[in-house]
Amino acid sequence: MTERLRPERTHSSRYSASESVGPREIRLSTGVEGLDNILSGGLPQGHLYLLEGDPGTGKTTLALQFLRQGEATGERGMYVTLSESKRELKQVAASHGWSIDPITIYETIPSEEDLGVDAQYTVFHPSDVELADTMTAILKQVAEVDPQRVVFDSLSEFRMLARDPLKYRRQILALKRYFADRNCTVLLLDDRTAEGNVNDLQLQSIAHGVIKMQSLERDFGVKRRRIEIHKLRGSSFREGFHDYIIKTGGIEIYPRLVASEHKPGFERKHVPSGLKELDDLFRGGIDTGTSTLLIGPAGCGKSTIALRYAVSSARRGEKAIILTFDESIATLIERARGLDMDPTEFLQEGSLEIQQVDPAELSPGEFVARIRRLVDEQDLRLVVIDSLNGFLNAMPHERFLAMQLHELLAYLGQQGIATLFTLAQHGFVGTTETPVDVSYLADTVLLFRYFERAGAIRQALSVVKKRSGPHERTIRELIFGEGTIKVGPPLAEFEGVLSGSPTFTGPTAREGSSETRQ
Repeated sequence: MTERLRPERTHSSRYSASESVGPREIRLSTGVEGLDNILSGGLPQGHLYLLEGDPGTGKTTLALQFLRQGEATGERGMYVTLSESKRELKQVAASHGWSIDPITIYETIPSEEDLGVDAQYTVFHPSDVELADTMTAILKQVAEVDPQRVVFDSLSEFRMLARDPLKYRRQILALKRYFADRNCTVLLLDDRTAEGNVNDLQLQSIAHGVIKMQSLERDFGVKRRRIEIHKLRGSSFREGFHDYIIKTGGIEIYPRLVASEHKPGFERKHVPSGLKELDDLFRGGIDTGTSTLLIGPAGCGKSTIALRYAVSSARRGEKAIILTFDESIATLIERARGLDMDPTEFLQEGSLEIQQVDPAELSPGEFVARIRRLVDEQDLRLVVIDSLNGFLNAMPHERFLAMQLHELLAYLGQQGIATLFTLAQHGFVGTTETPVDVSYLADTVLLFRYFERAGAIRQALSVVKKRSGPHERTIRELIFGEGTIKVGPPLAEFEGVLSGSPTFTGPTAREGSSETRQ
């Protein structure tokens, strides 16, 4: 989806638009839709760019996608490899189902003859001769092919050939001027191995743009990969980190969600649950365009109530989706059938969808992108995220959860979608603890509690917050009977229900207290 970039959130040239002269710069697609979105359309043509990342972050894959995109638009491409062989590059391409035969691949790897004793230099330092010969051969090949897109892989070999920083910098500057005169767009791949895994600030200052690719290790599950546009002279781009994955077919990048770029436009109305007493708690139901947090101990009915809203929405013909982190789809369907909420019919006709989410195999950016895709492709009216604890486990650091969730909830709200998300608290009766405080992000909070009465464990629920309108301040009992869900009348004759140890204050209790005093 094409998105608008806000000027205050982007880097730009130090000159204002009124001061700029000349024709508008042509942008080249990178072959990766998400990266083009981040770059406001692609890379400005005719410049030199640095693609930086540790080994295994996908630089070669992205570079091949860049060249293949040029081939698709009639631009000649050339891949200059100083480390990998042509055979290895073709194997990488074949693993993605690509053919790179139309792309010129120029190898500068020493041949077997160059490794012999007779090929050793005695008068000049080997690096001086090798660097000069290498650059002469590369530029000769470039002149013959006359490419519009060129990739150099990798700069570590150039560093070792140049030996000292001054010669290396001069060589890169010479390449930059040479290709600028030919209006050729160049990607320099840098695996950072020659510099002790640190940033090459000199190279970053020379390049017109710098793209950084990172791979973050996790204690369990797949790596989390993210990309950042560190620099892009004279052009707007989307700041921050953006998650990406490497899969068969290439790199897929998920631009960071900015909710303020999506304008609201919907009619506010109630979203009923189908249970009159529950809707009475909300004075008619939750509202479209709002988020509702269902919070309480494990097993107290949060997921069931959320499921009730989804089935009720599907029954009205309004599309609903459940994203479940903790419970298998088969178990969820079986539980729904036992409570007279069989979703089979709605699943078959498409008004209800249930997706299993594995946080160990999913990055937060990919999860958000999945929801955005569903919103774009389908007329969603209700989204259930069960549970937030699973979403939390998908985050590398807890402090990022609130920011990610805020943007997601704001985006869904601006699309007029009602969102329900559950959060399990630690503890069952009495004092409970919340793994992360997100109650301030939700428009509505429905609180669940266990309490003990006459030797039995019961459940209670109450609305403690609703930004979009009035709500009841009573506490009602939640009853799961034989194949039914019921919400009872207000527990007016009890005090301390939310503490887990209520005191009965009804007529019988008052009469007993009076007899005792007599």
